[in-house]
This record gives sequence, structure tokens and C-alpha cells, in this order.
Amino acid sequence: MTKGSNTALSALSENTGSVIVSLGWSSPAGDGDADVSVLLLGPDGKVRGDTDFYFYNNPVAADGSVQLLDKTPTEDGNEDRIGFDLTAVPPEVTRLVVAASRYGGAHFGELDDLRVTLSDAVGDSLLQFSIGDAGTVSAIIFGELYRRDDNWKFRAVGQGYDSGLAGLATDFGVDIDDDAEAAEEDVDGTALAAAPEPAGNGEPADPPPGSTPEPHDSGSLAAVPAPRRSTDEAAPRVAARPRTAKKKASPPGTPPKSLAENDSWRPARLFPVSALKNDRDREMRATSVLLSVMTQVPRFGRRLTAAFGAPSGRMETFTEVSLPHGDTPRRPDGVIRIERAGKLWTALVETKTNGNALKADQVQAYMDIAARRGYEAVITLSNDVALEGSPLVDVKIDRRRKHQVALWHLSWAEVAHQAQMLIRHEGVGNAARTWLLQELLHYLQHENSGCHGFQNMGAAWVPVRNGISDETLCQGDPRALEVIESWERLVRQVCLRLGGELGQKVLPAQRARRGTDPGTRRVQLADRLCSEGRLQAELRVEQAPGLLTIGADLRTGRLRTSIEIPAPEQGYPLTWAKRLIRRLAEAPADLHVETLVEGAPGGPRGTLERLRPEPADMLPKGAARITGFRLSLLKNMGSSRGNAEAGFIRSVDDAVQRFYTTVMVHLDGPVARRTGVQDRAGV
Repeated sequence: MTKGSNTALSALSENTGSVIVSLGWSSPAGDGDADVSVLLLGPDGKVRGDTDFYFYNNPVAADGSVQLLDKTPTEDGNEDRIGFDLTAVPPEVTRLVVAASRYGGAHFGELDDLRVTLSDAVGDSLLQFSIGDAGTVSAIIFGELYRRDDNWKFRAVGQGYDSGLAGLATDFGVDIDDDAEAAEEDVDGTALAAAPEPAGNGEPADPPPGSTPEPHDSGSLAAVPAPRRSTDEAAPRVAARPRTAKKKASPPGTPPKSLAENDSWRPARLFPVSALKNDRDREMRATSVLLSVMTQVPRFGRRLTAAFGAPSGRMETFTEVSLPHGDTPRRPDGVIRIERAGKLWTALVETKTNGNALKADQVQAYMDIAARRGYEAVITLSNDVALEGSPLVDVKIDRRRKHQVALWHLSWAEVAHQAQMLIRHEGVGNAARTWLLQELLHYLQHENSGCHGFQNMGAAWVPVRNGISDETLCQGDPRALEVIESWERLVRQVCLRLGGELGQKVLPAQRARRGTDPGTRRVQLADRLCSEGRLQAELRVEQAPGLLTIGADLRTGRLRTSIEIPAPEQGYPLTWAKRLIRRLAEAPADLHVETLVEGAPGGPRGTLERLRPEPADMLPKGAARITGFRLSLLKNMGSSRGNAEAGFIRSVDDAVQRFYTTVMVHLDGPVARRTGVQDRAGV
């Protein structure tokens, strides 16, 4: 679509009662992001009330008409998804405005490939609108859904605001709290402006819609009740206003000291793993454990199902359900049902553990059953990681059916990642729910559960390594392509694990030309593997000064993890070198430091142990301009294809973990680009 154009949704698909709108962008440095928001407008072009403003502090409409879903990593950035149930939109609402905003002086001109796409209920993309140079605006209306003669249409808008989210919301009639006031927070991270007024009985009132209950701290100002008013004194009630300042997440407290006499005592677990004897037991136990926790921890269940276009509502889950299919009934491992406003959303679940592959005929049968019974989705769950353009199972979808069923895949690594994010970084607002998630995470990570994520590089791994070692591997060998696909799965899993530990976004970075077919790109990488004998990937870690690079040289059997840091804009080279050495005081002595010189393939290099007493050895001779520094750690990579102690997958995980925890934690973006005055001060 072009700016200002519009189209009727009914002309594009028959499944537009529910739609998904996705806002996407990419950042050259890998650290750019934005937040999405939605406003519901009446005929006068204004919101009916402040609750018609949906953003990160108010993500879900009570009637299910709007749901801000989680961010989804893409090959070159992020994609924010918003679910709309157009059948649940109140009749007095005529327009749904979709926008995004940035903070801290950031603007959209720093992001690339700004775009909005709209998909129907089965996941088919219906339209796309791209925004060109956004300039210095800090908020943009990407598009809007609006009614016309009882039909819904979409208009491509692309209008920018210099005043950010607060200014945009105010223009549409939202009465917001001032961000500066809202940012003034008490000791437990709860904004004072958001503290609930006491109810008439002296008890705290319910929090505003969309807010997340914060842990109660008896030492905080918000925990001190206001004096009770006399019965004769009127208690004025001030309506809660939306607050555009983000809430802080309170990490879980430190667990108390164990009462065990010695380390051999093991705590009792809600989900035991000792009785699991075979793969069938593992599948049944894992499915039941996961689905039950999803219902008891709504935020976790919502986090997993939102990515599949599921509504927000009352969830029930079932296992070992028998469904008729020809002469023999089928029993999917699980069923998820969500009710909202009297409507049901249903997904069949097929689970595999312990590295077992999904069976195409089994999944096909569930797709057929779901289509006949009017179910919305089939969800497959296994240790494997799905790749863009490369489905795990080949199923046939009858496009002639009026009711289409969406097929989705979920990796056990993704389940563990979402549990980690909620437990360690975001919170679920309830100690019992936190404990349930911890028990689930312990179960998934136990060696006997079979839910360990991607753990096998495949049958082609050893032949390809041997072919590279003896120089007999030829370009075009299909086994090389298998290794590239396994490598990409491993990299995506490494991103999930590291991101779960850090509570930050970690995404694989792709340097292929935008729009390149994923299959074509993998063929090119396979040819390069045959000729060079190396696997390489780059990870974008939020707030890191550069990309984390992983390289595996199959000829030498060595792994290299590295990062390139840009040189400061001001100051003296010797000051840069000394300051870098000081910042790396706790880094491993075998860390390789290389100076990057403009117009030269390489500059001075050495280990940190050798450079610590003589930082001047990092400087090139003459007047060569330093552009940055490359920090690298080397280690031997595992020889086996699996995730055993000496396996390749384990060695990659360990290498990335060691590099981040011993090197990258000492680096940060802002310090690397401070002014010359700060450099001379030794900051």
C-alpha cells in the first residue's frame, strides 16, 4: 500500500473477524526499538475515555477486542504484533489507530525498514505498508482500521509526531499523567502517582486496568495507608489516568538458606522426573505439566498463546483427548481452549521430547480434524527449532475449505526462555505463581525430562567435518546445507538462552540483502562452508556496543567468540588503550585484543596478559587511524554432534556464556563514546 491509500478487508480474505497487525523495523546497530500503542476512537475522533488507550501499561482490552502481543524476533530486527477481534469492538468505536513511539531522545529516523503488515485469522498476510525516511519524529501513526457501512477497512497513514507517545495520546483526548511526575518512584519501584487510593473500608483499591501488581514492601511510601476519613467527610475520588512512564520489574527475592543437613538432600519437587522410563512417559508428563502451569499462571499462558493469534480470555487445557478420525480415533497430546465473550478458540497440541521428530502423517491428521471441527490451530512442540521458510513437517492445507487451520511450532527452548523472562526479570505479581514457574523450569532443564531444546547437529555433521578436514567436500553437497540449517537452529537457541539469562533481547543478525529468500541464503552459506570450512553467526545483544560474533573453524577445530568496539570519537589513542585495559581488569588473561586500523587488514594484537603492563603496544606505528578494537576468546570445539559434555552444541553454549560473562559485561555503549573531557579525566 501507499501512504493515504485504503482497502476493504473483506475483499482480501474471508477470515477477517480477527486480524493481526504487525509493526516492524530494523536497526543497523541492533539496539533500536519502539513501543506500540492503540487508540479506540469514536465518531468525534476522540477516545471515549482513558481506558481506550492501549499500550505497555494497559496491554489488553477487557472485551478482548485489542491485545498487545509480545515482540517477535525477525532476521533483521523486531516485529510487534497486535491482535484485534473486530467482532468484539463496541459499535460506538469507529476507528482503531495503530501507532508506535520511542524514548530517551531516540527518533524513528534511526530505524530502517519501518513497515506495518496485516494478517488474517489463519496467519495469511493480506497487506503491507512501508514508511520511508521518518526523520526526527519520536511517534508515528502507522495505520488505522475503520468502519464503513458495517465493513472494516484499513488505511495507510504514516503520520509522525515530535511530541512522542504522550503528545500523540493527548491529541486524541487521552488525559495522561506527566511523565516526569510518574518517573518519581519510591523504593520498591512503584510509581507514587500510581498508588491506589484507599477504599472506604481502609483497604487499598484495585489497581488501574492493565496494571501489574507490584510486590508489597512494608518500607515503601505506597504501603503506608492514608488516614481514614470520617464518615461525614466526603472522599473525593480522582479517576486514574494513563501513565506513559514504564513500570519497573521487581526481580524475585533471594531464596532463604536451605535447611538440608548436606548437599545430598534433594528438595521435593512438584513435577518429579525420577519415574520417567520411556519417551511416551516423557511426552505425557511434559504436556500435562506445561498445560497445567499455563492455566495457573495466566501471564505465562498468554505469553505462549498470543504468538499464535489466540484471544485473551479464560483458558482451560486438556490431555489425551479422543477425537474421531475415520475408523480409528486420534488422541492428540493436548488441547487448549480459550473462551472470550461466548466464543471458543481451540488448538490441538502434538508434543515430542528427547529429540524425537514430528511425524508428518500424525500432524496432517490433526490438521484435518481441526478443519472439520472448526478449530483454529494445531501447535507442535518439540526440541527442534523452526526456521523461516523451512517447515518442520510437510502438511497439505486444503485452501478450498472455508475454515482454515493455522499450523504453529514451539520449541521447548522457547518455553524455557519465556519462563526465565517472567521469573527473573518481569515477574508475575504472585509468589505462588512464581514458584509454579520455577518448578516448571526445573523440570524442563532436568536431564531426564527430554525437554532440552535443540541438541543434535544431525547425521550430516560428522561426514561434513571429515570432508572439510580431508578437503573432499564439494560445493552443492546437500549434507552441507543440512549442517547450515542445524547451525542456524543452534544460533537461535543460543539467543533464547542468553536472552533469558540477561532479560534482554538477543537476536541473530543477518547481513544478507533485505528480501533475500531464506533458502537461497542458506545455499550460499553452504557453498561458503564447503570452500572456507567455517561457520559464523552474529548476535545482537541489547545495549551492547557491537555484535557478538561466533565462529567455528572446522579445519582447526577452534571456536572464536569476539566483539568489535568502535574507537571513541574524541581523546588520544593511548588514553583509549589504557582505559580499555582498565575496563578489562577482570577479563581472562588469554583474551586476544586486536587494534583495528583504517585501510589495513589488521593492526597490533596480543593477549590481555601481555598488554596489561604495556598498553602502548596496542598503538599502530605512524599516523594510522584507529577505528576500533576487536576482543576475542578462543577454545577447542566439541567433536561430537550432540550436546554431551564434549559435544559441539555444548561447546558453543559454553563459549558464548563465557565470553559474555567475562568480557562483554565490562563493556557498554555509552562509555565507548564519551567526550574527550571525560577521557582525560580517566572515566
